[in-house]
Amino acid sequence: MKSMRWLMGVLALLCVLLQGQLWLADDGHRKTRQLQYAVATLRAQNLELRARNSALDAEVLNLKRGREAAEERARTNLGMIGRNETFYQVVPAANRDR
Repeated sequence: MKSMRWLMGVLALLCVLLQGQLWLADDGHRKTRQLQYAVATLRAQNLELRARNSALDAEVLNLKRGREAAEERARTNLGMIGRNETFYQVVPAANRDR
């Protein structure tokens, strides 16, 4: 019976040590929670990037298929003017209070 009590005591001590290591060690439960949070953050970022990539893919397809879209892009981003268009530049009046 003494050996059985001794064995139970050793097993209980071993169980307490393993639980302590699980909850308190740097690579234990705390580290696991931090990694789970990091994974959730990265997944959210991936969803945002996928949405942005989808919008860019749609824009690229639109630019490849239609000349109007390419011309509009050239007008707004590059300031280009078409052959039969007239360009008017409106310059704000100088502030006379200065």
